[in-house]
Amino acid sequence: MNRVTQNLLLTLLGGAVLRISAFSTTYLNYVKPGFRPFLISTGVVLVALGVIGLLQASRTKESPARDDTPPPRDQTLNSFTPLTGTGPVEMTVGDFIGRAWDDDKKSLTGREVKLTGFVSPAKKKGQWYVTRMQIACCAADAFPLKVAVRGLQAPPADTWVEVTGTWIPQTFGTMTTGVVYPQMTGKSLTRIDPPDEQTSNAQDHGGRGERLRGAQGGSREAGCHPGPRSTGPAAVSEG
Repeated sequence: MNRVTQNLLLTLLGGAVLRISAFSTTYLNYVKPGFRPFLISTGVVLVALGVIGLLQASRTKESPARDDTPPPRDQTLNSFTPLTGTGPVEMTVGDFIGRAWDDDKKSLTGREVKLTGFVSPAKKKGQWYVTRMQIACCAADAFPLKVAVRGLQAPPADTWVEVTGTWIPQTFGTMTTGVVYPQMTGKSLTRIDPPDEQTSNAQDHGGRGERLRGAQGGSREAGCHPGPRSTGPAAVSEG
């Protein structure tokens, strides 16, 4: 129902009320005589509102119906923000992991990135891990996010560092066993003081950081664990 129809009905209703109250005694079939002034006033108001509405509608064009249909959602589930600029790009360890495994456009290719985390040793010679603990909901589900660093001497374990380097693309020609962490070639390293916020929030990077490449090219996600659990560097075992 458009505005013209609404105002027309309002005018007709007001006219009907005036007809039975001001110009006849028909209203006595429904209410007592003392209600006549109220009925007349109501009829006048309804007619006035209807006429004013009709005049306004005639002066302005009816606005088109608003389309409340929400825009289509982006169906690209693995979209990443393009990396701009020419210098090293600072990003979280979780974001690096997400781009390394899930970015179809390979935005890390040839780009220098800077990661911040603490050092954890690796069993494989010639590399070590820059690590960050991720929390999804509470300390009980803290989970280490690791990126293997190659080409730089490993600092002492649990040392907080900023590492600058480039991503090493990995291919899996055969079935892998265990967890495979993304790798980077380190170019420079700076020791830093531990930050005030030493854990990484899953919501900071859409939860992508908790995905780690597992056996047969699949992925493994962090889950909640019963009982207390430390979220500091000491909580990370050698991997």
